[in-house]
Amino acid sequence: MKSRMKAFGYINLIVLAILSIMWIAVFFVKGLPGAVSWGVLKLIVPFAGIPVMLINIVRLVINLIRKQTVGRRIAGLSVGVIATFPILLTMNLLQFAYPADINKVTPVLTVAWPFKEEAVVGFGGNRVEDNLPHAVWASERWAYDIVMYPYNTGSEEPESYGIWNKEVYSPVSGVVVEAYDEEEDIRANTEEFTSSEGNHVYIRITKTGTYLLLNHLKKDSVARKTGDKVAAGDYIGRVGNSGATSEPHLHIHHQRQDPTRILLPVFAEGLPLYFEGIKEQMPVKGSVVKP
Repeated sequence: MKSRMKAFGYINLIVLAILSIMWIAVFFVKGLPGAVSWGVLKLIVPFAGIPVMLINIVRLVINLIRKQTVGRRIAGLSVGVIATFPILLTMNLLQFAYPADINKVTPVLTVAWPFKEEAVVGFGGNRVEDNLPHAVWASERWAYDIVMYPYNTGSEEPESYGIWNKEVYSPVSGVVVEAYDEEEDIRANTEEFTSSEGNHVYIRITKTGTYLLLNHLKKDSVARKTGDKVAAGDYIGRVGNSGATSEPHLHIHHQRQDPTRILLPVFAEGLPLYFEGIKEQMPVKGSVVKP
């Protein structure tokens, strides 16, 4: 047994054990451990696995040329391949939603629609087919991108999109844990962003103690500041084109952890989000919502 372990390599065994623990956390432990493990597997592990894989390929070739044993090199190469594999998920070459069962995750939150006029769901829902940019991450598992006609026009002018400068209203009652609107709005379809979230308002929800995030607001438009109490229906700000966005839209999602106290935005557990007063409470991609 010891000879087999030595042949495989103790470091390879340790790395394989760590990777196994992270995958177990994703599929069976869930919660914050699963969310953090998913983020590490997709964003960090592959970029460590690639050099490990390449180094072992080179050393394998050298060993073959010298007619030396190659068992440990094959083991190292296998571990490198396993570590690198999640890059296919990161690049959406494999479109796989973060494995969270919507029927088992709590608390479930139903909130007011953030607009007072007709809008369209650009991305949203439980299925990866309807919610590709979001469902593949733990934190944004049930996030929405909301637009208005006209949208997806290809224009670089933010003003040419229907949702630009539209008023946003708080969907919930709670306390603002962070409000920011100093980032410049960028031209559409350029994605020359400064931060991923852009101008935003984060609210700690009174009812559940969880958090609602509203991103990509317009510069100098946010009417609330950190520490303010808000009620559902209160004016928050206006839609802009700040952050990692291809065109003006409102990004909104619900998560368990305080977004101001996590290392990376993806290291949070996303929670289901429904809307009251509309026909389809979890509207999906392409849904037209008339409040």
